[in-house]
Amino acid sequence: MSTPPPQATRPLRADAERNRQRLIAAAQELFATRGIDVTLDDVARHAGVGVGTVYRRFANRDELIEAVLTGAVRRLADHAEKALTNPDPWGGFEEFFLAATRDFAENRGLRELVLERHRGTADAFVDVRNGFKPATTALISRAQQAGELRDDLESVDFPLIQLMLGAITHHTRDVAPELWQRYVTLMLDGLRTRRDAPTPFAAPAITDEQFDRALT
Repeated sequence: MSTPPPQATRPLRADAERNRQRLIAAAQELFATRGIDVTLDDVARHAGVGVGTVYRRFANRDELIEAVLTGAVRRLADHAEKALTNPDPWGGFEEFFLAATRDFAENRGLRELVLERHRGTADAFVDVRNGFKPATTALISRAQQAGELRDDLESVDFPLIQLMLGAITHHTRDVAPELWQRYVTLMLDGLRTRRDAPTPFAAPAITDEQFDRALT
């Protein structure tokens, strides 16, 4: 039996790659807005392909999550490493705090993956997720040694603070999506040991009507 010419298979490979990119784009959007509990069926519908196409490209949801969110987790490590190059200890800590909070606010799936330990348990994910811990600890220690950051803050406080801020983002995403910035300001002022006056809020407070909408 003769072997088909190479060009006969090229369109199939191109179609497969296009479908893969459509699936990744759809998953990125769904994970960011709805979290990582979306199903492969959800992703297929959002991408406009059959569910069989998803399973041909990805064996399970963890594999898709790894393809979509590993880069976002690595960006957290990049934020931390970049902040360590800031010669101002407080400036570096603040820079990372703001960058990480923004990433978590804009990507619900990332927040769930990094901050909720029962999710994303694949070994490859755990390794990436834990990769930015040393830099985060170094940023905290450096700011504390400079006398800029309260010395009783522990590295474990950082993810818990992010969970607090994430609750605000979760409830107000459709009402006031930038409201988290107001509470970042409040949090940073509370963590800093020295300041001449309160820092102006980066976002206004929501109204009573918006608060009621956020809760529902």
